[in-house]
Amino acid sequence: MGIVQRQGLRNTVISYFGLGLGFVNTTLLLPSFLEPRQMGLTTVLASIATIYAQLSAFGFASMGIRFFPYFRDAQNRHHGFLPLLLGLPLLGFAVITVLYLLGRPLVLQLYAHDADLLGPYYLWGAVLALFTLLYSLQDAYLKGLYHTAFSSFLQEVLLRILIAVVAFLFGKGYLTFHEFVLAYIGVNSLITLVLTAYLAAIGELHLRPTRAVLRVRPVRELVNFGAFALLSNISGTIIMSVDSLMLGSKSSFADAGIYAIAMNISTALVIPARALGKIAFPLLADYWKQQDLTRMADFYRRTTRLLTVAGCWLALGIGLNLDFIYSLIKRPEYAAGTTAVLLLLAGRLFDSITGVNGLIVVTSPRYRYDLIFNISLAVATVVLNLLLIPPLGLQGAALAALLALVSINVARTWFVWQSYRMQPFDYQIVMILGAAALAGLAAWSLPLIHSIFVTMLLRSGLLTALYAGLLLATPLRHDLLAFIRKTSASK
Repeated sequence: MGIVQRQGLRNTVISYFGLGLGFVNTTLLLPSFLEPRQMGLTTVLASIATIYAQLSAFGFASMGIRFFPYFRDAQNRHHGFLPLLLGLPLLGFAVITVLYLLGRPLVLQLYAHDADLLGPYYLWGAVLALFTLLYSLQDAYLKGLYHTAFSSFLQEVLLRILIAVVAFLFGKGYLTFHEFVLAYIGVNSLITLVLTAYLAAIGELHLRPTRAVLRVRPVRELVNFGAFALLSNISGTIIMSVDSLMLGSKSSFADAGIYAIAMNISTALVIPARALGKIAFPLLADYWKQQDLTRMADFYRRTTRLLTVAGCWLALGIGLNLDFIYSLIKRPEYAAGTTAVLLLLAGRLFDSITGVNGLIVVTSPRYRYDLIFNISLAVATVVLNLLLIPPLGLQGAALAALLALVSINVARTWFVWQSYRMQPFDYQIVMILGAAALAGLAAWSLPLIHSIFVTMLLRSGLLTALYAGLLLATPLRHDLLAFIRKTSASK
């Protein structure tokens, strides 16, 4: 087994283990110890640091992955590529930091409801952003070296374990909230230093600049690619972070904290798409290379059915058992996010039902349109949040996410149809939705038993048994079996 296959297998195991840790941390552990307002602060700080780091990096993390093969030369220390990779982003960080410090009065005014909570940690946001930036750049460098498993372990596993330990210490009274926030920033910074030590240990920490780096590829080409990557990356970051930032500004940190938990609960619906993406991306790229649009269209329809099956089951399972899920959190105030969870589930379910339209666009000859879609989605998300958060609060943020996801998926599906005459829907989608509706209605009709836990078991059991039974009576069972075999083979 080659290094790429070994690293890929390790990354897969780490990703799924980390996903479980992340769910326990963000959905159960942190909200049990932190008040919604405190949770909101950590969410806003993390979002600020992420956008701060993205702007500073100027797309150089993506540039590093794209162009490192041209510089790879172990004997010549890769022609000084690492100092180049770090240099411009650190200069960008200095510029953004000046703007960040000058903008402190404006930012605190935007968060006037909770300025007393954010103010003491405003400068620490810059520290968190710096280490976030350095981690992303070193991670990109390691990807070019085909050493990805260790950085994945740090981000997906070790960081979450350390955050769980810090949260537990705070919850048990060993740390004050101030100390918790500093420790939270500290463990995020620590993994960056560990990654630097790892680079030194494998003999790849080459920090001496060389003039040779300027002769391998034109610097202008690298910067231009970085600018393109910045637009794509920052739009994706805005889509993921802006609702919490705007909710904290337009409403309160408490609402931002409640919304963060609602968002984490709903992310269970993205698991099937992530798993499928590992298979779909290389297959679609191969279909484009062969110009085999017939097989691509068939793959589009089959994967859409599978995503619809999984999405409906997960959405119904979560939606029907929200009382149980929130009962696991020791603070009942987080249950105010119930409606937001349902709206977010609806948006993610629509994303599943429209299939791999985004992957088809990004692997197609017209891949640049993916940037247009991402920027449009980011703008739509900001505008909808501006319109809906003031009157509706955290439900407005969730409704904005729902409308944005529906809009972008309608646009992408229409684009694929107009450009390549492919669309993912057939009569089996209607059958799946019908089976989900019947199974969900039957499970919802069960009366509440004396125990929320017993009710959850009965509803989940009835939903699963009836839904699976109805699906196995359709031709879809062949697609399900084929997908299971292909997933097993890919691992």
